[in-house]
Amino acid sequence: MDEGFEDLELNEDGKPYNIRHRCYYFSRDLILFVKDCVIERVYSSLFDQVIRSGTSIGANLVEGKSGVSSKDWLNYFGIALKSANETKYWLYLIRDTMNVSNKKTDELIKEADEISKIIASIIINKK
Repeated sequence: MDEGFEDLELNEDGKPYNIRHRCYYFSRDLILFVKDCVIERVYSSLFDQVIRSGTSIGANLVEGKSGVSSKDWLNYFGIALKSANETKYWLYLIRDTMNVSNKKTDELIKEADEISKIIASIIINKK
């Protein structure tokens, strides 16, 4: 990413204040979670989808930062919000249909939910 991670400002939960940084770390944690799962063929599309939607959140925020207009910015942030909500859906399905760590999936669901609330708040405040 174009911004350095050396001097991250963290909130009281130890998470970055900057939403783009927070989404980056969420994407990283999601990828590492999937990497550690034993995936039967029937579940492979769930994991493909959760990786796509989960990593799309931060990618759209970064792209939105480079938007040429306020409308362009809003569009990318809206897509990021939709991706965060979609990610929660896939994580719920993974948690409820597979024998994977409910603790880890619940942590990821909670983080995706917090990210979606932050993005929604940013969108509302921008309007």
